[in-house]
Formats: sequence, structure tokens, C-alpha cells
Amino acid sequence: MIALSGIERVFHVGGEAVHALRQVTMTVDSGEYVAIMGPSGSGKSTLLNIIGLLDRPDAGVYRLNDIDTTQLSDNDQALVRRHQIGFVFQFFHLVPRLTASENVALPLMLAGVEPAERTSRVQKALTTLGLADRAGHRPDQLSGGQRQRVAIARAIVMEPQVILADEPTGNLDRDSGNDVVGSLEALHERGMTLIMVTHDPALGARAARHIRMIDGSIT
Repeated sequence: MIALSGIERVFHVGGEAVHALRQVTMTVDSGEYVAIMGPSGSGKSTLLNIIGLLDRPDAGVYRLNDIDTTQLSDNDQALVRRHQIGFVFQFFHLVPRLTASENVALPLMLAGVEPAERTSRVQKALTTLGLADRAGHRPDQLSGGQRQRVAIARAIVMEPQVILADEPTGNLDRDSGNDVVGSLEALHERGMTLIMVTHDPALGARAARHIRMIDGSIT
């Protein structure tokens, strides 16, 4: 499903080249549960951004479902990202003035999904995450764990094949974090591919496979 070969990513900071990724080669099969682990600055989030088509590599090839994404235009990458990849970030990125259901509906609106189908898919996503009774609440009326589950509902409402989670429990207490990870793992059990970036050994240990990074390289 996901195949990266010789991926390089270099940032230029103050005239100095910083190698965020060095010759990264990896594969992830459909339905896997993978944790990408390593210390701060090891390149975990940069790698996730490239897998999620939020960033382009400076060298190498990234194939998603046998499509060479490095050859796609920005618009074509955006279409692939919209329909095949769901994102869950450390910060919830919810729109404060919108209700939970309205936040979840945003990707569907951008994709031009008809209102009746939007309503059905939003209700299904919120119910899946145990939030049906919070559909009309704004983010400031929800707990941290509930806000993150709204973000997960938004990530799955387009029915993607893969969920990318970048430190999804970083802003939560332990109990709320466990609830959120449990929700992600339930989605994985339904067949979604789950790739999670974390520096938390206890969280990473829950994954079926671990990819460890140091200084931009997989060790």
C-alpha cells in the first residue's frame, strides 16, 4: 500500500542545510498498525507529512497504492490526500465557532458531497466515536478527549484507507489519551491502516510493528 524508497528531505535554516530525512526506505501493508518512534527532532513528523502528502521529498520515490505520488501535481496530490488519507494531529484544529457535527462535515463540504449524504456520514462518524450526543456542542463545550475524538471523526468521514496520527495524545491526560488511542485502534480493527507517530514507549508498544528513527534515518 505504502512504499517509500530513498526518501530525502532537506530544510535550509540560516544558510545551513538540515537533513530531516536521510535515505528513508520503508513499506506499510494495507491494514497494518505501525508506530513511528524516536526522540524529538528525529524526523518522525517530517516522515508522516510526506506519507500524508502534506510535504514533498527532495529525492526518492513514494508510491501509494502503486501510484508514484512524487510525479503528481499539487492538485492531484490534494485529491489523493482528500479521499485516501485521514489525519489526526496533536492539536485538534477544530473551528471554534462550529459545532462538532459541522466540524466533521467540513471535508465533505469541500468534496462537494450532497447535504443528505453529508448528514448521514457525519452521524455515522460521530456515532462510531461515541459522540452522537455531542453533535451540537462547540469545541469549548467539550473535554480534551472529546475534542480529539471529534477530530478523529472528521478524519474518517471521507472513509480513507489510512489514518495518520501525529502524537494524538500529546495534549491529553493519561485517561483521555487511552480513550483516544482505543478509538483509533477500534478503527484499525475495522480494517483501516493506522500509522502513529509517538515518543511515548507505552503508546508505541501497543502497535503491531515499530519503526525507530534517529537523526532522520530508520534504525
